[in-house]
Amino acid sequence: MKQTTTNIASALPEMAARQPDTMAIAWPDGRGGFSQRSFRELDEDSSRLAAALTAYGIGRGMRTVVMVPPSLDLFALTFGLFKAGIVPVMVDPGMGLKSLKVCLAEAEPEAFIGIAKAHAARVMLGWGRDTIRLRVTAGPRLFWGGTTLAKLRSESARLSAADMEPVETGPDDVAAILFTSGSTGVPKGAVYTHGNFLAQVERLKDTYGIEPGEIDLPTFPLFALFDPALGMSAVIPEMDPTRPANVDPVKILDAIQKFGVTNTFGSPALLHRVGSYGAAKGVKLPTLRRVICAGAPAQPTILERFATMLPEGTEIHTPYGATEALPVSSIGSRTILAETGPQTALGRGVCVGVPVRRMQVRVIKIDDGPIETWSDDLVVPDGEVGEFAVKGPLVTRSYYGRDEATALAKIMDPTDPAEESGFWHRMGDVGYLDGQGRLWFCGRKAHRVQLEQETLYTIQCEGVFNAHEDVYRTALVGVQQGGSTLPVLCVELHKDRTVDRPKIQTELRARAAANELTGRIDTFLFHNDFPVDIRHNAKIFREKLAAWATTRLP
Repeated sequence: MKQTTTNIASALPEMAARQPDTMAIAWPDGRGGFSQRSFRELDEDSSRLAAALTAYGIGRGMRTVVMVPPSLDLFALTFGLFKAGIVPVMVDPGMGLKSLKVCLAEAEPEAFIGIAKAHAARVMLGWGRDTIRLRVTAGPRLFWGGTTLAKLRSESARLSAADMEPVETGPDDVAAILFTSGSTGVPKGAVYTHGNFLAQVERLKDTYGIEPGEIDLPTFPLFALFDPALGMSAVIPEMDPTRPANVDPVKILDAIQKFGVTNTFGSPALLHRVGSYGAAKGVKLPTLRRVICAGAPAQPTILERFATMLPEGTEIHTPYGATEALPVSSIGSRTILAETGPQTALGRGVCVGVPVRRMQVRVIKIDDGPIETWSDDLVVPDGEVGEFAVKGPLVTRSYYGRDEATALAKIMDPTDPAEESGFWHRMGDVGYLDGQGRLWFCGRKAHRVQLEQETLYTIQCEGVFNAHEDVYRTALVGVQQGGSTLPVLCVELHKDRTVDRPKIQTELRARAAANELTGRIDTFLFHNDFPVDIRHNAKIFREKLAAWATTRLP
């Protein structure tokens, strides 16, 4: 097979040649076991699908929605689309019907590949009605027409080897559109180039020392798709990927032990659930070399509990980034537990480590409007809170169909247009750099609570209260009262404990008064179950909590 150097799919045939009979993917078979395919089989299947999709009419550059659960089909389709130069559009099916309709309308897809349930929803709710011309069903097809994945696989047997050669792509060619989680508004479609993906693979490989032949248990579907490019075998766990906070810990732990998993990726919500069970049962996971936790800041207690299952020397790494730029920086659990975690409890924010190789990070003045051109005058001194701005080859350049959002997020840098694409991406997060060049995350820019005399930053303040032993998590929101803003702390307690709420409220009020950052917080509301994002079940929807808090105040 002809190899390309800038197509992200080129990594799969390279790994298939290097380890042809090694398991590439294992997925639940629905009967209590797992089905498997090797790297050679996955490479061949994806090449056949690339050729068959092209023959069917889904051609290079065509935006194609993919709504298929984690499985062989998802892996083979995604790499097949990349090989054919087709642009997959990836959305979280759990983001909500309204957001799904908006996202698909913005992406203007011409083709739709999905399971029967996704097609039925598409037809009934009118997703992509004006643009979708070609339809492929993974599984049984009903009344919506088009073809099926099984038929495409069957028809590919008549295609020649030349038909299956991947197309040539350049580093700036669009590879995919990945939608953000929408934790601070309607999700936006980040436009990924093949160069972005290749840079991501390189940063993940050298930041964490990932090697071909490792076995991964990814609990987030999009992250799982990096595994073939990294040469890792992917074990797809039996779980609902849109409900990581409700995962069955036994199934996760059994899969790790059954396959000898060396790497796993999960959100703080998943680590909390699995770690609580594992620590209570005395479970040990001797094969794990690393754990990667992302999606939201992980509290030190969650890391400490999960670490009890790990062998000596294995760390939980918490990369910082976003759909538009990942990873930006990273930090390990040993540093968090021994040094930075205690400072989080004092209100310093959450340390997210030093920038990874080839990533530049600056902290700029907080501004809610667009910034057209970069200037070093934007940068604030170390230790001062501002907005993170990042630059590097893995940073996406735009949002599809969202020119206004692109203008708000990107700053052109005319001083070095040839270096790292010549622009800075505004993360929408606030924080600061310390004297060691480490980033300290203080919250989302949109979530800051602006009082008359000062500004309160959510993560910075919440760390003071999250250190209370009975508190699971907190969320600081601003509520408008009589023309001014009242800071309100919403509190979610651990559900497995009997607690005295009035006593806890008194103790939280004392904590607030004892810290100059939180001295203005004097209103506390208990909430049984915070609304969180569908992707990681960890990012708190503070806008919803603010509306709820408004109804609870006199």
